[in-house]
Amino acid sequence: MTTLTLASRWNPIDWPLTEGLIPHAVLAAGWVALFALAVGRGRSWWRLRLPAALLTAAVLSLLLDVAVDGWWHPFPEGTPGYVTRWIAVALLGFCLAGYRMRRLAWRRRAIALGLSSLVLLMAASEVNIGFGQFPSGRVMLAPWLTRTDGLVATRVGQTVSAPPGKVLEEVWKPPADLPEKGTVSVVPIPGTKSGFRARDAYVYLPPAYQATPRPLLPVVVMISGQPGIPGDWVLSAQINEALDDYAADHGGLAPIVVMPDQLGSTWANTLCLDSKIAKTQTYLAVDVPNWIHQNLQTATGRGAWGIGGASMGGTCALQLGVNAPDVYGTVLDMSGQDEPTLGSREQTVKAAFGGDEKKFDAVDPLQVMARRKFPDTNVALVVGETDEEFRPQMEKVYQAVQAAGMKSKFELMPGGHGWVVFRPGIAQQIPWLAQQTGLAR
Repeated sequence: MTTLTLASRWNPIDWPLTEGLIPHAVLAAGWVALFALAVGRGRSWWRLRLPAALLTAAVLSLLLDVAVDGWWHPFPEGTPGYVTRWIAVALLGFCLAGYRMRRLAWRRRAIALGLSSLVLLMAASEVNIGFGQFPSGRVMLAPWLTRTDGLVATRVGQTVSAPPGKVLEEVWKPPADLPEKGTVSVVPIPGTKSGFRARDAYVYLPPAYQATPRPLLPVVVMISGQPGIPGDWVLSAQINEALDDYAADHGGLAPIVVMPDQLGSTWANTLCLDSKIAKTQTYLAVDVPNWIHQNLQTATGRGAWGIGGASMGGTCALQLGVNAPDVYGTVLDMSGQDEPTLGSREQTVKAAFGGDEKKFDAVDPLQVMARRKFPDTNVALVVGETDEEFRPQMEKVYQAVQAAGMKSKFELMPGGHGWVVFRPGIAQQIPWLAQQTGLAR
């Protein structure tokens, strides 16, 4: 279905931004704008100002790369190459406009600034296509458009659970007045034992949770990547919509999904460990489950509890699966790393454990699996086909989980590293999560 066809049916904020007419038009307009900025009159432009603009853009790109990846280092694996290239193109557009400004009238200066803004828009659009964060304007505006509800914290006297040998769907009878949609709530989950200062969590409760008698649903804890916020699974992945779709086909049943904070702030990296940085493992393995037990009526036992995540969140999920196996019996690792990292093993061990390799080895998931078997743990590994950074690491993880005796599967998704994989990936894995946690066959 083309963008023009959708235009007659959809609200404009639902028009696709990563495929179809709009991104192609933005790309064409951006290159035309860059060409217009690069073409000038007179010898001084071609001999002096154009070379100066190119040199300035190159120097600024290099300095920015050193500042981000060498000094700040917010991404352990470094900034993706395509992002660096498009930032360089955007800087070139502004440098070309800057070197033209001096000899232009105010009206033409405004035109030059507008052209450079088109180049910036093109660069942002191409980065968005690569990462897939905003497939539409609605997703981009989700922080302001997404409706959240108060948490349904009341307990009911009658509940439904699956007897031995059955799954919940086989004994559940949905009432006639069952809501069509689940609820999304934003709630604080305090670090009572860990002392971790977490941002507010997101909680999805399926339609069946609002029924009486209430089915005792399984729980899936979903972890964001880094940088990230707890709401990424709702705001960027629309996991609530995927869960509502699943519930519509299963009598209102779907897993309860709790999306806690494991970072503390958008750009932080706690490694999901108990270390000098923070006691995040205790937060996710003790504080979060305790809060769920105290505030929600759910199924209990490791067989009904899963943990999942993407990128750093996928690494975190695997860590919890092997370091807290009594809590989580199912793990979904999407595009994770082969070990928790701040960039290098030396940097990580120094920052987290003061250089003590043995303390790192005690919790590093691959080394834990080399020492211990996990025959009762279910693991799904999902990664993008063209993810050159994370696919080899995930293949290494797959070998480790197989050697550790886990019930595992490995799936490739079209795309690289980002929401272009995570968004469809979580939607495809919801049935698997439901099966592994005792909700459906």
